[in-house]
Amino acid sequence: MLIKLLKSKIHLATITGKNLFYEGSLTLDREIMEKAGLKPLEAVWVYNLNNGERFETYVIEGNKGEVILNGAAARLGEVGDKIIIVSYAWVAEEELKNFKITLVYLEEKNEIKEIKTAFPY
Repeated sequence: MLIKLLKSKIHLATITGKNLFYEGSLTLDREIMEKAGLKPLEAVWVYNLNNGERFETYVIEGNKGEVILNGAAARLGEVGDKIIIVSYAWVAEEELKNFKITLVYLEEKNEIKEIKTAFPY
């Protein structure tokens, strides 16, 4: 049996831009992506703390500090909004003992404040 589990979480990212007429996705600082274990084009969920919007999209690499809503997602947040970005993974029961999650906590300008790794099982 496979279980869907949290793989990584980026906590309190600040939206730095919006680009409505882009093809779609979330542009994210490449260092933050790397530290969170996210690959380019990987699916993520975005939870907007300011307005309650929740949506799924994919990430593309951006420059330092960038968190940009592209395409239709640009209508779901405003520059300055705080968001949580998460990815999930399907994990087989026999893999649970080696499964880890990565939590990346950001400061105001999307600078990495802390990284935690947890082995929940």
